[in-house]
Amino acid sequence: QVQLVESGGGLVQAGGSLRLSCAASRSIFGFIAMGWYRQAPGKQRELVATITSGGSTNYEDSVKGRFTISRDNAKNTVYLQMISLKPEDTAVYYCNAQGYDSGKPRDYWGQGTQVTVSS
Repeated sequence: QVQLVESGGGLVQAGGSLRLSCAASRSIFGFIAMGWYRQAPGKQRELVATITSGGSTNYEDSVKGRFTISRDNAKNTVYLQMISLKPEDTAVYYCNAQGYDSGKPRDYWGQGTQVTVSS
């Protein structure tokens, strides 16, 4: 069983920065991709950014140029650097890993970390 533990959320003023971390309980080499999703109150969970095992990245349009996803394989950790934060970035941010379990595709999720951006 894989565990993903997020940290780094908090309260920040608009224009501020935060760095989220997602630590996996095992090597992240085996994951097809890892990513960050977010869910604001009353809204569906949405993709924020992903990074593949090869290092390719993808971002949701509203965060392009402000958020950067990266991975440290030696630390089994994925990061989300967020700058120029806006109130609309307020949400619970979830770490995701796409891998395999007994040969079948499986998504793994962390418990989430709250990000609140005040205006």
